[in-house]
Amino acid sequence: MSEPLFWLGLSILLVAVSLTAVLITAIPALQELARAARSAEKLFDTLSRELPPTLDAIRMTGLEITDLSDDVSEGVKSATQIVKQVDRSIDGAKRQAQNVSINTRSIFVGMKVAWKTFTRPQSSKRLVNRRLSLLNQKKSSSSLPLGERERDI
Repeated sequence: MSEPLFWLGLSILLVAVSLTAVLITAIPALQELARAARSAEKLFDTLSRELPPTLDAIRMTGLEITDLSDDVSEGVKSATQIVKQVDRSIDGAKRQAQNVSINTRSIFVGMKVAWKTFTRPQSSKRLVNRRLSLLNQKKSSSSLPLGERERDI
């Protein structure tokens, strides 16, 4: 037992056995690692083919959304202007309706006064005619020169 060569051989044998055990257990792990590397390679290949068109589509979608939002904002502005115009038109229609109402009332009042005037007794008509003739005489005398006005008086 004190022979160093024996111990050296035994230790080399133990190292060889342990290396064999490590290799036996490492082979399936290395095979799985190779499969994972192939799978990762396929994934990266798919990503390199599919990712650029997808990114382009996303960019185009963003541009289209921007265009649509601009169109919508223009539509909202246009709708706002139309609503303002309709509001102004409604205000104008209200004013016209008020004017029509006032004019209609004025016409009815005028017709009522005319009816009363025509249906009034004759004596009051004569009085009105006398007053009108006196007014006309005064107007005609005021249009005469000053010297002729004194003669009439």
